[in-house]
Amino acid sequence: MGIQDIIEGKKQWRGHVARVKALPPDYRIVYKEMEKYLFKVGPVNLIEGDLLPGIVDFFAEGAASGKGVIELIGTDVAAFCDDLIKDSPTYAELFQQSLDNNTPPPDVL
Repeated sequence: MGIQDIIEGKKQWRGHVARVKALPPDYRIVYKEMEKYLFKVGPVNLIEGDLLPGIVDFFAEGAASGKGVIELIGTDVAAFCDDLIKDSPTYAELFQQSLDNNTPPPDVL
């Protein structure tokens, strides 16, 4: 990864953060909770993928249509997040597989 890639990644992340800040307060609070949960659970493709920007798009559409965030995702944020990443491998799963195979965990970073 070169310096140009790092600079481009920072620009993209700052743009993403600006989009989050533009959401209504209730959406922003729920998004932050989802983000915390997803970073903790650790789907492997979280940073490179389009999951987080997709959530912001979904929330922006919901806010534009006048729906509340609870109407969109329900009351269980963790269950909603789990459903989003159900087919994505997580770091915890990779680690468990390495333990099951008695091999060192893969270096995914």
